[in-house]
Amino acid sequence: MKHIHFVFVLVFLLWLIVTVSVCSAQDLRSLATSDTNEFSQSPEPASSPGQEPANQNSSRDNGSQSKKDVPDAPSATSQAATSGATSKDRLFYALPNFLTLENAGQVPPLTAGQKFKVVAQGSFDPVQVVWYGFLSGISQAEDSEPGYGQGAEGYGKRYGAYFADGTIENFFTGAILPSVFRQDPRYFQSGRGTFWDRTGYAISRIFITRGDSGKNQFNVSEVFGSAIAASISTYSYHPKADRTLPNTASVWGSQVGYDTITLVVKEFWPDIRRKIKKQPQQPHSAP
Repeated sequence: MKHIHFVFVLVFLLWLIVTVSVCSAQDLRSLATSDTNEFSQSPEPASSPGQEPANQNSSRDNGSQSKKDVPDAPSATSQAATSGATSKDRLFYALPNFLTLENAGQVPPLTAGQKFKVVAQGSFDPVQVVWYGFLSGISQAEDSEPGYGQGAEGYGKRYGAYFADGTIENFFTGAILPSVFRQDPRYFQSGRGTFWDRTGYAISRIFITRGDSGKNQFNVSEVFGSAIAASISTYSYHPKADRTLPNTASVWGSQVGYDTITLVVKEFWPDIRRKIKKQPQQPHSAP
């Protein structure tokens, strides 16, 4: 399908440009961080002769209090719970990126209702609707899937197909199968390691995901969800000439490939956003 190939090239070029710029600044940022940490600790002031050190007085006072009076340090789970189970972020300040989390650590799993809600928000987001219109225009210009024809009618059919393809896949990979198999549809950014380490991590998330239990699992939701979506779209509303098994496999592979590139972009987008806003990098918890 020509239009999908064009989208792959477009997204890949965007990803390549922005990630290379991030990597060029990564080493400088890590050096600056190490230098800051080196001088951030200052020695405690020495106590005068005959005077008890302050830390001993503090420990003596604390000994008179019961443990229940001392508040516990907030855990990664409680911090994530207060900050929200999903995000309000947008890729390139436009496309919905509500299922990507930064510095998340161990967060509570999403309920089935939350999974359906966030997928619906992203699928019917106004920017997403415009994006489908853009892709439909490219498809019309290339005359892909000629069975749709040309003119307003052909464009309307292509737009409907794009909208249905994206929505069906989003719900199967992000809500339906994750609810059935109790898997987490969110992408947990790594944010650590070299450029290639992080790229490899992002690509691996197509096949490995976090279960609601917090443990890594085979990503049934992505692999089989995209296959089901490809089968439904190909054998229902696409032109009859395209309703073949090879075309279904091609659509499935295209969807998985597009999702793979999107995950790589999601991995590096927070770094790009911070660089644009000139914000300091935050320490990352284990994904």
